[in-house]
Amino acid sequence: MLEEFLNFKHLKTSLKEAILLDYYTAGFCWAKEMNFSLIQLSGFMDLLNFLLENLSDKHMTLGDNLKEIGKAMSGIGETDLERSGDLNCFSIEQAKAVIDYL
Repeated sequence: MLEEFLNFKHLKTSLKEAILLDYYTAGFCWAKEMNFSLIQLSGFMDLLNFLLENLSDKHMTLGDNLKEIGKAMSGIGETDLERSGDLNCFSIEQAKAVIDYL
């Protein structure tokens, strides 16, 4: 299903598509094991995409990328929704688990 959603046409011959499918599938499976709600699952998949875009487009190091994720998640658990944006759907413990996974 992810292959279809990601619109991969050359999965059998494209190493890039195969790696991306593995990347997103592993993240999706982990999030499902964490019993994330649909909103949390969507937020987590957005984080995976955010990380990948930072690596490929901005050429950020893994360390810098994780700092960006930390900034994005820093407001979780607070009442000010603007600090954490759409990531406020995670509890503090879930946010720690996400960061550990990443």
